[in-house]
Amino acid sequence: MWTNQLLFQAVMSSVNTSQTDGDGTLNLDSVPPETLHKVQAHLEPFRFSMAMLREISERLRKDLVRGLGRHTHHKAPVKMLPTFVRATPDRTEKGDFLALDLGGTNFRVLHVRVGEEPTVLKTDSQICAIPQELMLGSGEQLFDHIAACLGQFLTAQCLENQNLPLGFTFSFPCEQKEIDKSILIRWTKGFRCSGVEGHDVVKLLKDAVHRRGDYDISSVAMVNDTVGTMMSCGYKDQSCEIGLIIGTGTNACYMEEMKNVQRVEGEDGRMCINTEWGGFGDDGALRDILTEFDVALDQMSINPGVHTFEKMISGMYLGELVRLVLLKLVQLKLLFQGRASQALLSPGGFHTKFMSHIEEEDGGLENTGTILSGLGLDWDGVDAHLTRLVCHTVSSRSARLCAAALATLLNRIRVNRGLDHLKTTVGVDGTVYKKHPKFSRDLQATVRLLAPLCDVTFLVSEDGSGTGAAMVAAVAQRLALQSRLIEDSDEEEE
Repeated sequence: MWTNQLLFQAVMSSVNTSQTDGDGTLNLDSVPPETLHKVQAHLEPFRFSMAMLREISERLRKDLVRGLGRHTHHKAPVKMLPTFVRATPDRTEKGDFLALDLGGTNFRVLHVRVGEEPTVLKTDSQICAIPQELMLGSGEQLFDHIAACLGQFLTAQCLENQNLPLGFTFSFPCEQKEIDKSILIRWTKGFRCSGVEGHDVVKLLKDAVHRRGDYDISSVAMVNDTVGTMMSCGYKDQSCEIGLIIGTGTNACYMEEMKNVQRVEGEDGRMCINTEWGGFGDDGALRDILTEFDVALDQMSINPGVHTFEKMISGMYLGELVRLVLLKLVQLKLLFQGRASQALLSPGGFHTKFMSHIEEEDGGLENTGTILSGLGLDWDGVDAHLTRLVCHTVSSRSARLCAAALATLLNRIRVNRGLDHLKTTVGVDGTVYKKHPKFSRDLQATVRLLAPLCDVTFLVSEDGSGTGAAMVAAVAQRLALQSRLIEDSDEEEE
């Protein structure tokens, strides 16, 4: 325990003392002591002790249980949605599979061939546009368009005469009933197609394919992007049982013991649960750790009061949090001679991608100056150092909060299985994790402190929503075949 505490203090000290540039180490002692003291006071609420991170993890653990409960899930802020994915890849999967990835104004069609060698995945893909009129037209028109693009792709790939399984990533709020039945709750992202909300999107897709009559698909497996990440990484590493997204938004899934999934019948085996942990804190459970900047951001957002956890850590919001902090420091005349530019005064004026450039170890200070000039700010060296400190503090909080949540899942898996030590892999996707120069390091270091009995490997997903969707279809086909073989064997014995 003492060793862990010392390690934690060493990790945390990077926030308070130094950052690395191409020019060497930036020592905050170069900032006037009185100015630094005042700035640090405003940043202190972003920093958590080891005890506080453990407390946050414990609060999430209780919410996971509520979300899984038969009588408590409907009021739980962490929804814990069953995905009906009952296994991860075991590398016996072989064959050709299709994937559809629909989540915006474009969608992708993929052909994934699982080769004879256990780690071979060959993919071909095509991007198809969805015209504005189809986004606002009827559901039948939309799915006819999708089926037409799928047909064109199959012809181009010389697959039109094969009856292939398909994985369908449909990135809109849905209530999943089975792996091949998912009801659209509501449209988002500018879609308003009639006749889809409240209906099974798998049936709508199959109906559109049947209306064409020139090809068919054998089965459809619905996939969440988090599940796709876990499954695509699970093909490369069979110990992968957690999928993590930390990009524009954040979410995670993991393999839960069926006996704990009270909302679904059956107690044998495991099922992947889509936690939807972005809603953690929507019931006020995180009120005591929200800063004044979190509160302001939430009030300005298009969805105040929801996605509390996501707003503290995901890429959609990190840049705005930095902007609000910088603006406060300007108002207190601690930055930029007390003068803000129009860009800094404008919501969304400070992009999250700026943080990645500012926090780069080589050339970060130079990048800071370029960005501040681009924002129309009159800055000096002290301003640049303090801007870097603000960015680092906000991004570090994000990484450590995400780590606390991830540690909750890791510790739960270990305890559920009665293990003294868990060895597992986390599949990860998302621009914040991939692009930010320090995020992954901070997250991994904190996870190892909060889940010391878990040996964790992090594996970056190259194409979770594509190959992962196809792998869900492949695993579903394997399980169905195994079930049929068991049934045939039982009939022969009788």
